[in-house]
Amino acid sequence: MTCTAKTALLTELAAEGMQVLDLEGMAHHRGSVFGGHATPQPAQKMFETRIAAALTRLDPARPVVVEAESSKIGNLLVPPRLWAAMCAAPRVEVAAPLEARSQFFLSAYPDLVADPAGFIQTLDALVSLQGRERVAAWQGLVAEGAFARVAGELMAEHYDPRYARALARHGNAPRERVHLDRLDPASLRAAAGGLAAAIARADAARERSVQTAGVTADPCHPDGPATL
Repeated sequence: MTCTAKTALLTELAAEGMQVLDLEGMAHHRGSVFGGHATPQPAQKMFETRIAAALTRLDPARPVVVEAESSKIGNLLVPPRLWAAMCAAPRVEVAAPLEARSQFFLSAYPDLVADPAGFIQTLDALVSLQGRERVAAWQGLVAEGAFARVAGELMAEHYDPRYARALARHGNAPRERVHLDRLDPASLRAAAGGLAAAIARADAARERSVQTAGVTADPCHPDGPATL
């Protein structure tokens, strides 16, 4: 779900020696209505060139970890073949309490906390989905400086239901689950080893299912990456 430190965990997994593909980093976007960076997004062709260059550096015999994304990251489209592979890949779910996620929001989106007026303006993008009354209530919380509270309500009432519907649509249940009580940097570093082990188990289960089905393992097969 949103604000379970997935992008930060990719960095920790890379430090553990795992292969990762940071699509949000290449897209200069955090993957939500609040996800824009100060640096503009690249052109679609440049985004795809960055992905291609990253893929050439990977060992196809080892799993590649990708954060579960929409087919669009900001204004950029994830290449269809990669998107299909991500949808079909074994999933490892990272879960954390809503309170911890709300606190993580403050560090993940410091630009919104530093610019309440901009935060309020950005919330207008949710009116068509959540209605003017609810969005106005969130904007009021921002004006009061209750950033953790509005973050918690955004996740509970907007993002979590949307993520749940997307998961149900793809019908791809997680093969492993990792629960994190805290999402501070030290806790994420400490959790990386256990998460890496969960990813290895999910990939091993994928490999067994491929062998059972009598299909030759192929790095371009839709079962390729493992997604967070």
